[in-house]
Amino acid sequence: MHFTKDHEWVSLNGDIATVGISKHAAEALGDVVFVEVPEVGKTFAKGDSFAVVESVKAASDVYAPVSGEVVEANDVLSTAPETVNAAPEADGWFAKIKISDASQLDGLMDQAAYDAFLATL
Repeated sequence: MHFTKDHEWVSLNGDIATVGISKHAAEALGDVVFVEVPEVGKTFAKGDSFAVVESVKAASDVYAPVSGEVVEANDVLSTAPETVNAAPEADGWFAKIKISDASQLDGLMDQAAYDAFLATL
């Protein structure tokens, strides 16, 4: 699993990247009440806003940690947004993206680096 400084995570299986928000981000947001996932077939560049998550505290954009095409969206989140709080780095994923450039993962943090980054916040 890799992480961004904006608290997204990405897990790669072949050329398919599963993307969500980190446990830290889910805890900071508080109770998630709405999630807008991207449409299957849409393409995004690394850094593009590709989803929205709303909580009782705030609404936040979720940014694509890699470039590619959405091949699956987690539609469960539309009826059960609390899944993001319950399992942000597992069942609370937002989308699966067929990545167009695997080298983009090189700029992301692994778990140890992300934990060190969180310690500076």
